[in-house]
Amino acid sequence: MNKLKSIALALVVALGTVTATAQTSTKVDASKSKVLWLAKKVGGQHNGDINLKEGTLIFKGKKLVGGNFTVDMNSINTTDLQGEWKGKLDGHLKADDFFGVEKFPTSTLVFKKIGAKKGAANTYAVEADLTIKGITAPVTFDIVANKGVANATLMIDRTKYDIKYASKNFGALADKAIDDEFELKVQLKY
Repeated sequence: MNKLKSIALALVVALGTVTATAQTSTKVDASKSKVLWLAKKVGGQHNGDINLKEGTLIFKGKKLVGGNFTVDMNSINTTDLQGEWKGKLDGHLKADDFFGVEKFPTSTLVFKKIGAKKGAANTYAVEADLTIKGITAPVTFDIVANKGVANATLMIDRTKYDIKYASKNFGALADKAIDDEFELKVQLKY
């Protein structure tokens, strides 16, 4: 009988340990989340937004351990222009010179490695794979996740995704160049 009690106790402890360390996937509310972009060029800049199609953050207890996201590239929107100029820039960003959204309607970000940053509460260093135009390249960034909101700023080198239009590193004249890096500010509600 004691042997049976010992086995039962061992099972309870083992199941409790598995439950305590289980990962949970938390769906991101795409309608309340924001992805803002900023692109700079000689003599100016443009900014806008793009819609998150879907996303998931993965937690182990309260600790962020993963995530994956899909962005709707057809939703690229310029917010600093209006009228004809806005239409022209939005159209150009969707064209093959930039994101080629007809052929590549989504982009994805998948966390590959994540670790808590020492001395910074709820802050994690992330290594991820970003896929744009069917090309995957690694990116690194910090993310702060706390109380249903996660914030991150990513710097993306567009030339890694074969977006070379007006890049000074690929023949653009210096006074017509667009910076190779653009910024994404992301706020995820979960």
